[in-house]
Amino acid sequence: MSIIQSVLDTDLYKFTTSYAYSKLFPRAFGEFEFVDRSNDNYPEGFDKLLMEQIKSMEDLYLTSDEEKFLIKQLPYLPPIYIDFLKGFRFNSSEVQVWMEDGKLKVKATGLLYRVTLWETPILATISELYYKLTGQTPDIDYMNETVIKKAKKLAENDVIFSLFGMRRRFSYDIEDKVTKLLKTHSNDNFFGTSNVYMAFKHNVKVSGTHPHEWVQFHGSIYGYKMANYMSMENWINVYDGDLGTVLTDTYTTDVFLSNFSKKHAALFTSLRQDSGDPLVLVDKAIKRYKELRIDPTLKYIVFSDSLNVDKAIAIKEYCNDKIGATFGIGTNLTNDVGNDIKGLNIVMKLFRCKMTEKEPWHECVKLSDVEGKHTGSKREIHLAQETLDLL
Repeated sequence: MSIIQSVLDTDLYKFTTSYAYSKLFPRAFGEFEFVDRSNDNYPEGFDKLLMEQIKSMEDLYLTSDEEKFLIKQLPYLPPIYIDFLKGFRFNSSEVQVWMEDGKLKVKATGLLYRVTLWETPILATISELYYKLTGQTPDIDYMNETVIKKAKKLAENDVIFSLFGMRRRFSYDIEDKVTKLLKTHSNDNFFGTSNVYMAFKHNVKVSGTHPHEWVQFHGSIYGYKMANYMSMENWINVYDGDLGTVLTDTYTTDVFLSNFSKKHAALFTSLRQDSGDPLVLVDKAIKRYKELRIDPTLKYIVFSDSLNVDKAIAIKEYCNDKIGATFGIGTNLTNDVGNDIKGLNIVMKLFRCKMTEKEPWHECVKLSDVEGKHTGSKREIHLAQETLDLL
């Protein structure tokens, strides 16, 4: 049975970024690579089973009910893109999977507006397949009890949060159960989920931001000094004020804030913190807003870096009345299933891109606020750091 059972079983930002590529860069190519930050070994034959799952995704298509949901819930995606999704089919020839000395290797290469759609389904498939093949099973009673406790504690402390747990979930069934429990036990503090299919199935809001890959692409094409600025300009060009959350840490928060103009600070409603010390970012963001003569209490920060309930509560208390705070909690909700099971530390990142098929490839890098989360070749990371005066 296919692990991914719907075209909508993915994070919102995959569709919004796909549309942005199709509108502004319809001939651009990209290559995503799988990265296991924990350098885990995978069972023998994992690559073949993963490829079978990937091929099974070719049978997926957008149903009429799913189409109606997108039209109603995602008005910023125009009819022309919904029509594209109606005709869209995954093409497994865009993906390569192999093993090297127990390490899993995955690459997805193709037109960016298409190939970007592989990222989160592949990660969710790898995660679920890994637990199946290693014989790990969830403690459902523990999971139910724990999620309800977390939901109630977040509600008691008036923490507004979304579920950002699709990519590293234990399984589809666990994310399904968690979404239902959060909807039932969180009052109005559960803002929604980034998983479009779970939002469709459980009738909750779709919640999401744009990804690092969008800024990485602009860094590769326009240069690292212009990456943040141009990525924000182009996002505004596409969405005209909708989807107003912007990532701060693709090339470090300090570089981002130096690129963050008054125009951008006015048009984007929020910043997203995804690495580094969240409290340091709060202080820096407030300082920058005040420098730009913008009231920080009218803005908010979306925190999404390895959050748990207690961490979210502590950050909210620190923000207090200084700046708004919402939270995207992921693995701590969709992969806290007892039995000493640990969530995988896996990502798929954009490593290369080019504006047309005939042009040479350009490397892409990400410079996190935490050095261990940098991605890209050592040479290109050094070049980006040197260009941005980070050495």
